[in-house]
Amino acid sequence: MISKASHSVQHATHDGPLGFCLRLARAQAEVVRRLDGPLSVHGISFGDFQVLYHLSHAPEGRLRRVDLAERLGLTASGVTRSLLPLEKIGLVDRQPDPRDARVSYAVITRAGRAMLRDALATAQAVSGELLQEFEPGMLEALAGVLGQIAR
Repeated sequence: MISKASHSVQHATHDGPLGFCLRLARAQAEVVRRLDGPLSVHGISFGDFQVLYHLSHAPEGRLRRVDLAERLGLTASGVTRSLLPLEKIGLVDRQPDPRDARVSYAVITRAGRAMLRDALATAQAVSGELLQEFEPGMLEALAGVLGQIAR
């Protein structure tokens, strides 16, 4: 038999801000899982796709590594771990800042742009399937909430 205190704790975690955060984390894991599989056909993960996507939308196809880390929600060491395999296979280059030796840029290569172009249709199709039941207005409202959380 579940005690009242135990039931209250269980109920409290499903309601309010904590419940929302728990469901959000579960939804994020599901999005990654659903996109990783199909993107593997292109030889990249959803994490790799995000790196290439952000770099391709940056001026001159490059971002300071610290700015890329912020856009991805990673630490400096996390973005370094994400970039290393992409650098090894030639999708991303490292570029030093000629004015500041402490700063380096991640730059999408021509091969990286081609990979992203090929993978983009896959990512769009999977995203469309995943969210097909939602009205555009609801998606816009949720995107607004997520944008506020991620600011």
